[in-house]
Amino acid sequence: MKIVPVKSKKDLKKFIMFPFKLYKNDPHWVAPLILDQKNFFNPKKNPYFKHSEVQLFLAYKDNKLAGRISAHTNTQHNKTHKDKVGFFGFFEAINDQKVADSLFSTANNWLKEKGLEIMRGPMNFSVNDECALLIDPFDSSPMVMMPYNFEYYNTLIEKAGLQKAMDIYAYYIKVQKPPERLEKLAARIEKRGNFTVRCLTTKNKKKIKDDIAMIFSIYEEAWKDNWGYVPMSVTEFDLLVDDMLPILRPEFVFIAEIEGKAVGFSVTLPDYNFILKKIKGKLFPFGWFKFLKYKNKIPGLRVPIMGVLDKYKNRGIDVVFYFRSFKTAYEHKNPYTDAEFSWVLETNKIMNRISKSLNAEIYKTYRIFDKQIS
Repeated sequence: MKIVPVKSKKDLKKFIMFPFKLYKNDPHWVAPLILDQKNFFNPKKNPYFKHSEVQLFLAYKDNKLAGRISAHTNTQHNKTHKDKVGFFGFFEAINDQKVADSLFSTANNWLKEKGLEIMRGPMNFSVNDECALLIDPFDSSPMVMMPYNFEYYNTLIEKAGLQKAMDIYAYYIKVQKPPERLEKLAARIEKRGNFTVRCLTTKNKKKIKDDIAMIFSIYEEAWKDNWGYVPMSVTEFDLLVDDMLPILRPEFVFIAEIEGKAVGFSVTLPDYNFILKKIKGKLFPFGWFKFLKYKNKIPGLRVPIMGVLDKYKNRGIDVVFYFRSFKTAYEHKNPYTDAEFSWVLETNKIMNRISKSLNAEIYKTYRIFDKQIS
């Protein structure tokens, strides 16, 4: 066994490309865009590196690449929660406990040198990015911006001494005409709550920026009490917006307003993983043609984020958001058939109750792990 820190472009390329070889025979894995991965790990292009430290590692067994992992600090997390938590992410490995143990031990030691007391993950790099490990089931591909992994990873991680910190759920529902009772309920809630709901502005560039700035401010307040919440810097949010704008459908971005003031928002994304599976990591030269060919044939939708200001959380605004999303999906010119709400913390009683009341069911469970650093 040999663990090597990533220091060169050659090492980074191996780090990025390792999953492509590992999952080559797995029909459910979705290859990320290689160019996006290069930018993500580039300190000059990813603002995460401006406030936190990152070290990537490669594992070799018998001189063959056998695994990878990241160890990283998150100053935003520790300032917010006033703890000493470090993180691991981007864990991939062959089914070999010695490889996994070596990777986690190396991450543990690196974080220990930083004076941290708990190792948490998987986080790539934070809860604002892809995070958590798929626990069950493994019979379908993940939706956009959700992780996927081999079933044996859970065993490798647990035997390496990590324990459950939190489970998060993905809910599934079939796209269909919203039931009449939901339509009537949404109308009553909207009238009683004295709020209106509109879509994202698209014609005026200044208005788009204003809407995005407003969404950022609501996100910060609405999510601040969530387990593991980490505030994004302005530059991080701008990068997220830049990544999401090309795939946003304005008709699926809803903003709730009371007397002209925005009090909540909801974002639904088409499942662009449907296209990424066909592109296989490369947008050029032919991936772009596949994107154009299939962009209006995506069958799935995902609701990745929704937020309402604390003062207005009990007015049922989230129910209206769900109704508008269902109605728009059902009436859309594209053949949407499936929808996912994710992710939802197992401790989020309100969102779990609302999801179940809409006849959605938990169809995937993900887990975040902790380990006392020793």
